[in-house]
Amino acid sequence: MWSVFLVSILSFGQSHLWAGVPHSFSQNNIRYKTFIGECPQKSSASFAMLVMKEFEKNHSLKLVKEKILKEKLDEKHFLSDYRIGYNPVIKTVRVNLDCPQPLLKVQVYKSNGEEHYSAVMGDNAKLYDPGYENLMKAEKRLNHSLPLLAISTKQLEGEVPSRLAKFIAQMDKEHRSQISEIILSKTSDLTIVFAFSGRATSVFLGADLWEDKLVKLTKIIDYVHKNKRYPGSINLVNVKKVVVKFSDNI
Repeated sequence: MWSVFLVSILSFGQSHLWAGVPHSFSQNNIRYKTFIGECPQKSSASFAMLVMKEFEKNHSLKLVKEKILKEKLDEKHFLSDYRIGYNPVIKTVRVNLDCPQPLLKVQVYKSNGEEHYSAVMGDNAKLYDPGYENLMKAEKRLNHSLPLLAISTKQLEGEVPSRLAKFIAQMDKEHRSQISEIILSKTSDLTIVFAFSGRATSVFLGADLWEDKLVKLTKIIDYVHKNKRYPGSINLVNVKKVVVKFSDNI
């Protein structure tokens, strides 16, 4: 008798599926249930089919796991987490998929300034193939272009990516969709460029206390939207002294 076996791995990384409801089908007296959450339907369906085909060979979740790891199928299908379980009593394979929320379009460069590669940063601070943005847009799971971030390979090795992803993810979605560019200096000073009604507004946040400054930034953005007066810059480097500057022609 088979025992219930659950595979669960965190990593970054052709039937039709519907978000929010399980897709279920049977083959060779085995029932398959797939839950895709907010993942793209196309990549999720592909991953689920690969799992099914591999499981059909030997009915071994261990071999399924080995194939996923060896071929990096989770990364190729934009998964942040997956859980695969088999219940031998009801002969059901259950596949639960999770995907990251895309936050930024990233240009990674070397220390000499030479561009290295492009990627998409998810809310888990991990980098994915840039095609992830296009896939999410095609399925209308992303309705705006991602802001651009240039970051060095050295900065990627530290805590900056996780801090930045957490900060952006906490931002109001409507405000986030108005970001055009994010600039990170070598000393991790953060500058965000918003596009408000076709006008650029630079927000200087410094290198620390980003979450505390976000509270004040949110209030300022709500205020300028309400009054339709968009500043040229907002300086929040000193959280105790906020400076908002408007251009002379406003």
